[in-house]
Amino acid sequence: MTLRNIIGFIATAIIFVVAILVGRVLWVHYMDDPWTRDGRVRADVVNIAPDVSGAVVELPVHDNEFVHKGDLLMQIDPSHYQIAVEQAQAAVAARRAELTMRQDDAKRRADVDSLVVSQESRENASHAANSAQAQYEEATAALDAAKLNLERTRVISPVDGYVTNLQVFKGDYAIAGQAKLAVVDSHSFWVYGYFEETKLPHVRIGNQAEIKLMSGGTLQGHVESISRGIYDRDNPQSRELLADVNPTFNWVRLAQRVPVRIHIDTVPDGMILSAGTTCTVVVKPGT
Repeated sequence: MTLRNIIGFIATAIIFVVAILVGRVLWVHYMDDPWTRDGRVRADVVNIAPDVSGAVVELPVHDNEFVHKGDLLMQIDPSHYQIAVEQAQAAVAARRAELTMRQDDAKRRADVDSLVVSQESRENASHAANSAQAQYEEATAALDAAKLNLERTRVISPVDGYVTNLQVFKGDYAIAGQAKLAVVDSHSFWVYGYFEETKLPHVRIGNQAEIKLMSGGTLQGHVESISRGIYDRDNPQSRELLADVNPTFNWVRLAQRVPVRIHIDTVPDGMILSAGTTCTVVVKPGT
């Protein structure tokens, strides 16, 4: 055997061994290491619904615009609610005058000699004053409610965030309790990584995680929590409240994916995060 043949044999053997080692490392990484390409960027989406009904007379925001907490999102027509406040103020004034009259009447009867005013008349005057006091407090509460409704015609943002998918326009009629727009909380972005159940034993709360966005950016985070339940599609409830299990004859058992919540520690300046985008999550065990 020539020297060339010996060198060729050794080189082939080395390449073969390296290929086996690389294949083994890749197999272990793919099968055992806690990582997943099935990750989603998530955020808290606040549905904004007015507390009062009316026409939208002012809409100072635009689609995808950033708003601060307390900024005006839309203005409901305040005309009817301003009239309601004025009516409530008039009712309070009337009840106050009646209360004053009833209290003075009760005081005069209490000061008069019992031979002139009977005990029954005194008690009736006192009860009338108490009733007038209750009516005055009721009118005051109605005034407070009217003022609150007038204040709630201004729909403001409860969080710092982005107005998204704006579908309301000036002149639309808003109904109390029905959401008209949504704001994505800019301080609430996090990631859901859907890990195969076979990889969960390597995931611990607090482990450092690397988040690789499909856009090319990379984020750093840590495992915040692990979901404790997912929907069992093979066990829906039947009409008789019994488990309705379909027979299966699969040779391969697919591992279920369990959501793992990843807290984002830092976001590089200039990086745009959008809820619903895809990412790869790599958890670093032992960190």
